[in-house]
Amino acid sequence: MSECKMLEACPFFNDRMADKPGMAQLYKKNYCMGDSTQCARYMVAEAIGPENVPADLYPNMIQRVGAIISG
Repeated sequence: MSECKMLEACPFFNDRMADKPGMAQLYKKNYCMGDSTQCARYMVAEAIGPENVPADLYPNMIQRVGAIISG
C-alpha cells in the first residue's frame, strides 16, 4: 500500500496526536500507510472537501461519515 495523499497536511496527526505518539503510530500504520480509503477523515475529505472534516473525527469513526457528508 502507498502512503495516504493527505497525510502531510492532516491536522489530526500533525497536531492533535502529539501527546499520544503510540496511538498516532498505530493509526498511521492502519490508515495512512495502509488502506487510506477506510479512514473516516479521508472519506469525508474526498466527499465534501478537507475543510469540512471535523477536528474531532478519528480515522476509525466510520459510523459518523454518512451524517457528516449528508449535512
